[in-house]
Amino acid sequence: MARVLGCLLLVAAAGAFTVGAAPAPKATPLDRVVPAPASVTPGGSPYRITRGTRIRVDDTREARRIGEYLAEILRPSTGYLLPLVTQGGGGIRLRLSKGPFGAEGYRLDSGRDGVTITAAEPAGLFHGVQTLRQLLPPAVEKKSVQPGPWVVAGGTIEDSPRYAYRGAMLDVSRHFFTVAQVKRYIDELALYKVNKLHLHLSDDQGWRIAIDSWPRLAAYGGSTEVGGGGGGHYTKADYQEIVRYAASRYLEVVPEIDMPGHTNAALASYAELNCNGTAPPLYTGTEVGFSSLCVGKDVTYDFVDDVIRELAAITPGRYLHIGGDEAHSTSHEDYVKFMDRVQPVVAKYGKTVIAWHQITGAHPAKGAIAQYWGLDDTDAAEKAQVAKAAQNGTGLILSPADRIYLDMKYTEDTPLGQDWAGLVEVKRSYDWDPGNYLAGAPRSAIRGVEAPLWTETIVTDADIDSMVFPRLAGAAELGWSPAATHDWDAYKVRLAAQAARWDALGIGYYRSPEVPW
Repeated sequence: MARVLGCLLLVAAAGAFTVGAAPAPKATPLDRVVPAPASVTPGGSPYRITRGTRIRVDDTREARRIGEYLAEILRPSTGYLLPLVTQGGGGIRLRLSKGPFGAEGYRLDSGRDGVTITAAEPAGLFHGVQTLRQLLPPAVEKKSVQPGPWVVAGGTIEDSPRYAYRGAMLDVSRHFFTVAQVKRYIDELALYKVNKLHLHLSDDQGWRIAIDSWPRLAAYGGSTEVGGGGGGHYTKADYQEIVRYAASRYLEVVPEIDMPGHTNAALASYAELNCNGTAPPLYTGTEVGFSSLCVGKDVTYDFVDDVIRELAAITPGRYLHIGGDEAHSTSHEDYVKFMDRVQPVVAKYGKTVIAWHQITGAHPAKGAIAQYWGLDDTDAAEKAQVAKAAQNGTGLILSPADRIYLDMKYTEDTPLGQDWAGLVEVKRSYDWDPGNYLAGAPRSAIRGVEAPLWTETIVTDADIDSMVFPRLAGAAELGWSPAATHDWDAYKVRLAAQAARWDALGIGYYRSPEVPW
């Protein structure tokens, strides 16, 4: 009797221990995502990814590719096979279907039997996958098997972007970055549903894209960088690989050839592009505004036509950026004349003009987009000029330098970056509304936002990460999320929760005291 009673007590104790040691695993709340979704309806049972989970996709090339992308993220950390299938229920389903999703929107439904992401277009499915990643524990991003459990909270997210243009710019001219480094940056941007990668391919310090008809541009003009390093350039095959990889992450590459200023690398490569016929030396400093193409020479427009023709031919996206900023060595009359001749060349080769907002002081072409990089306290007349152009049909991309220039120092003690536009802490970077930022500009003119990273002081991947994170996440939210979701106190909590994911991904970041890490 004593032995039976003892056994019963042991069983009871074991049951109590089991109940206490294995509480229902906590899932990330559906509203903890960055960028904030348009609509969140929590409720119902969570879904748990297990060894038996399958990823069901529609039998299309795009759906299969997105399914495989998701599987490649989940397999290393879960240790599960997660096979792709086109039939059967249960598990994770990626589904293309007509619905009120737009080009990039999606719906995510999670319940006891599985998670379904539905979208009208592949880009929406891909963005839904980014949301699913954030609903799983951060350890899911690691490349070795982790203990789990892998639980997705129950409920529904319905989501679509506020703006169609959500960009980030990488300056590869001041310092050159390899194809592998650019791919790494693309993957970081994709996490937050950024859909445009603006590559600043030419400047005083370096020309970074091969042009067959003007070979010295890359061979000689690309042979240095800020500080006198070896520089580098992309072959056309390199550039096309970047474009292909970006497209696989649903980012469109926007190439920029800055002109008529910021052109010393080109002027050093070809003497005939200079008004005096003499090539200046290569430049490795950081001053701006001292160079200009020779507006009065016919060869200048032969050069421009060749460059735009060759670049447009390897750029499947809609846009070609022609710069136009800080042309201090070009008279206003010459600047207007130059832009009047160059914009039709972009159109001739099937692209839409983007230029820095100084284009509004000339005659923006029909359909052109001006990228505003001024400050909160920029001269009122300059702002009014941009707003008037917007009223007349010019689209606007907002990149205010004292808000989302990612190379601005956070504080006086930030070791990298610049401070000419001021110090830009995380709250300042996030806490503004693109819809009403530029007085007089119609809301309908705002195409979106872009966060540029100029690289005078940026050399390594670690340098990129420390200046981009955490501010990129805020810029992405400004571009994606409805204005009604915009709240710093709520955002900083969601942002803090991203830190463990960045740690798992090996992304360094600035631990701002404004964020409750």
